[in-house]
Amino acid sequence: MGYFVYFLRCRDDSLYCGYTHDLVERVKLHRVGRASKYTRSRLPIVLVYSEPFSTQSLAMKREAEIKSFTRKKKLDLINKR
Repeated sequence: MGYFVYFLRCRDDSLYCGYTHDLVERVKLHRVGRASKYTRSRLPIVLVYSEPFSTQSLAMKREAEIKSFTRKKKLDLINKR
């Protein structure tokens, strides 16, 4: 299994971006409020985007790049898929 960059849409319509090596397990942890303080207070969440990578380094670089995007650019990325 590789690594993933992902977006979650929170209850307040905000977006959360992260990376992980186990996407299914990470989303489960978010849904029960155990993955991040940010999403814990904004449940429920929905996975709206994921992008696979072969290495942790590539995933982390892409996550940093995406986090620098404007909200519009993030939504455009999500809507392309």
